[in-house]
Amino acid sequence: MERNEERPAEGGPLGPAAGIPWRPAARSARLAKLPLGYAGRSAARIGRRLLGQSAEAVAEEFQRRTAEQLFSVLGELKGGAMKIGQLLSVFEAAMPPTVVGPYREALARLQESAPALGFDAVQHTLTEELGASWPESFRAFEEVPQAAASIGQVHRARWQDGREVAVKIQYPNAREALLGDYARVSRLMRALTLLYPGLEIGPMVAELKDRVAEELDYLLEAGAQRAFAEAYRDDPDIHVPAVVAQTSRVLVTEWLPGRPLADVIAGGTRQERDAAGLRFTRFLLSGPGRAGLLHADPHPGNFRLLPDRRLGVLDFGAVKRLPDGLPHTLGRLQRLAHAGDFEAAERLMREAGLLRPGSRAGAEAVSAFLAPLAVPTAQEEFHFTRSWLREELARATSPGTQGLIRQLNLPPSYVLINRAVTAGSAVLCQLDCTVPFRAEALRWLPGFASEGVTA
Repeated sequence: MERNEERPAEGGPLGPAAGIPWRPAARSARLAKLPLGYAGRSAARIGRRLLGQSAEAVAEEFQRRTAEQLFSVLGELKGGAMKIGQLLSVFEAAMPPTVVGPYREALARLQESAPALGFDAVQHTLTEELGASWPESFRAFEEVPQAAASIGQVHRARWQDGREVAVKIQYPNAREALLGDYARVSRLMRALTLLYPGLEIGPMVAELKDRVAEELDYLLEAGAQRAFAEAYRDDPDIHVPAVVAQTSRVLVTEWLPGRPLADVIAGGTRQERDAAGLRFTRFLLSGPGRAGLLHADPHPGNFRLLPDRRLGVLDFGAVKRLPDGLPHTLGRLQRLAHAGDFEAAERLMREAGLLRPGSRAGAEAVSAFLAPLAVPTAQEEFHFTRSWLREELARATSPGTQGLIRQLNLPPSYVLINRAVTAGSAVLCQLDCTVPFRAEALRWLPGFASEGVTA
């Protein structure tokens, strides 16, 4: 087997030299750096102002340094800390324009890359999972990873039958790091709310923790990817690479070429943005009906724009199993909002368990909550923009709307759906794309097009 002998600068053997602190105390100390670092830089900022630097120059450097530390700490820790950072990177579209630049660049890097483990650690895992003869399965194997994410990294290789493949390898101790980070995340939340004022991050973290066991099992991920690949076989718009081999900590799939969606967001043409937005929308909405599954981790790092303009999809660790498709309640609420029938919408929300028992939310409050959500389907085409998302976030965190939000009850079956819808909308706003969203909703959202469908 041919091997690329180049070693990544960040890598090293398993253990302290790998640069990733696995011990709970060490990880807690690194997470604690975020709020402490923020306070320290605030003091430095005041000092520089006294030395005569302009407020604008000081603010720009302050934001850049804060962004760099955020990327550094979350990326190097991997595990749950980086997973949270990847989730938040989707919501940079809602950040104020005056501060978004440095954070956008740093958070976007969490979607595509992070400091990598050295090849000695990679070989250790491959030997444990595939046996000592694992090199015989490959004609070639690149030692330098193509991507390094929260719980594993991806190496490019050539399978024994000649196919180009991606080899996803879970980090040693990833389970312990991922589970432990969620127990230590309270300090991190204080720092992150400085970047996202008003955003309710806590429930997202709780939901991620509940689903972590599934994401750590590559056998479950392989099953989900096979289901998606079969559902979209020969599809003109969507491509899902085939699974080649799998164990609980190693997943081998066909290689997916193409341009990362983050690159399209950063510098794509209007045509590329609109085309990517349409295919992204179509994939998210059609998955439950076609595959019985919802891709619940739609951040840009999991998508590629292929040379033939199809949208390639990666990473099926976080999925929601929906054998009967999306709940009809979602489409019916959209339709009732368009009709202005908020009394019926309130009844439907109570029947579906979306309002807490005994809540006093009336039709007026339901109207304030639902009407803006129906905006993208109110016209033939909708332009998703960062400014629209910021307005929606401001509305959702306003005192009037929060009164209703506190009365909402999100059943367990809706948690991942809510995550996918929220994150998916944010990605469309990052793309700044115009999409025929109404037609896609009519096609794929049960209960939106017709009357008489039960909740």
